[in-house]
Amino acid sequence: GTKVTYTKRDIAAGLKPYSIVVSATADIAVVGNVGAGPTGGADTISVIDLSVNPPRAVDHISVGPTAEGVAISPDGKYVSVTVMNGSNAAKGSPFFNAAGRLRIFALTGKSLAPVTEAPVGQWCQGTVWSRDGRTVVAQCMVQRELQLFRFDGRRLTTAGSVKVSGGPAGIRVAK
Repeated sequence: GTKVTYTKRDIAAGLKPYSIVVSATADIAVVGNVGAGPTGGADTISVIDLSVNPPRAVDHISVGPTAEGVAISPDGKYVSVTVMNGSNAAKGSPFFNAAGRLRIFALTGKSLAPVTEAPVGQWCQGTVWSRDGRTVVAQCMVQRELQLFRFDGRRLTTAGSVKVSGGPAGIRVAK
């Protein structure tokens, strides 16, 4: 309808949930948790089971410092996450890294497992999948570009980039 009501039922997905994506089948959601921010500590992504009543977090996996954007592949088998990895910290910071990471996790049922990762630019925000699930895009603010990767189910390979006139953030694809 037209009214949203707080049910007074919170879901503890992780420390400081930031990004969220719901699967095409609406049975799960994946949440990126930014934790304590750019402190160098590992942060998580979480799976929320939306098929049970009440919904609840059922899996958490460490991804590295500052999980930014999350996306579920069109076939529902993989999750991509952009990880800041200290690339948004000042160069003099002990937590600074010259590159972020694009990480891919297998999503089996409602559990996550690492598959592969690739370095990306700095302060990379959103991520999306192509309709066929063979290309993954990461948005990188500092480089002002969309970085493209091919994915074969096991590894990521660089597939080029598209320059943009500003710092890209919050990308989504039409369904």
